[in-house]
Amino acid sequence: MYPVLLELGPLTVYSYGVMMALGFVAAGWLLGKGLAHQGRDPELASSLVLWAAVGGLLGARILFILDNWSAFLFDPLSFLFTGAGFVWHGGLIGGIVGISLCIRHYQLPWLEIMDVVAPAIALGHGTGRIGCHLAGDGDWGPPTTLPWGVSYPDAIIGWDYPAELFVHPTPLYEMTAYFAIAAFLWSRWSVPHRPGGLFWGYLVLAGIARFSLEFFRVNPPLMGQFSQAQVISIGLIVVGAALLVRGEKTQGVAA
Repeated sequence: MYPVLLELGPLTVYSYGVMMALGFVAAGWLLGKGLAHQGRDPELASSLVLWAAVGGLLGARILFILDNWSAFLFDPLSFLFTGAGFVWHGGLIGGIVGISLCIRHYQLPWLEIMDVVAPAIALGHGTGRIGCHLAGDGDWGPPTTLPWGVSYPDAIIGWDYPAELFVHPTPLYEMTAYFAIAAFLWSRWSVPHRPGGLFWGYLVLAGIARFSLEFFRVNPPLMGQFSQAQVISIGLIVVGAALLVRGEKTQGVAA
């Protein structure tokens, strides 16, 4: 793996940070396309991405700290000033809050904007997972003998296996899943739909993807046999599906 891409004197360029940045760039590009499709100024995408980035990074770090509260109390500075330590679902929640504040600032319709935000989130998430793979940030799965198994001996998070052991490259599985979600949602832009339908669909699809892929990750259970990410994913699926059904019923009454 390649946790460090480049070292120039005191400057170190990490693969995780580069791919995270590229994820925001990719999301901004697709978001601009979506805004233009709606007849809005695509330049708004830069503001939305900025607010999403601030909210997302804060949310991801806060949830990471909450997950490791005892260790944080023992050495808080190491948690606050490290380049690692982000939890995706915290980033999703924080990013949605940031975007919502930006939408409110510009007095835009929340549901319509979130419909074009949805595929952008999936594209950015998939791009960021490449960074997880390159850096080896602990997202890998259990050992495997499959031909595409990967070893992470240079991982930024402790690799406790022999260098010759191969595991499921779960970040690449996630990358594939989220790219597919982004492509599907993007293809639905031109299809008539209720405002908010694409975003609620994103919650369902992303929830299903993460719930399923957690079986290929090494995470401790939180509730029964389910990990924290799976419990949150179930919540996303339920909320997204309920709002999709509610929208269908509302449309039926209006018709």
